[in-house]
Amino acid sequence: MEVEKNIREILEKTINDNGYILDEVIYEKEDNTNFLRLIIDKNGIITVDDCVNVSNIVNPILDELDPIEEIYILDVCSKEKGCE
Repeated sequence: MEVEKNIREILEKTINDNGYILDEVIYEKEDNTNFLRLIIDKNGIITVDDCVNVSNIVNPILDELDPIEEIYILDVCSKEKGCE
């Protein structure tokens, strides 16, 4: 999907520069809600704090560039645990 590719291009370097790996980008609709899911990894175990950290890193970038026209929920989660 083009949205996912675009998001990866925008965020991957910044996420990598902060010690994380952007494993997967998923943009999907569940019921009537759009979700942008960033699945991250790193050397070691991903904690909730890691997910919050990455969310805090990427939020200003997404707000500034506004690459998705629709309203969506950003969900950053780990490769091991998956997204809820």
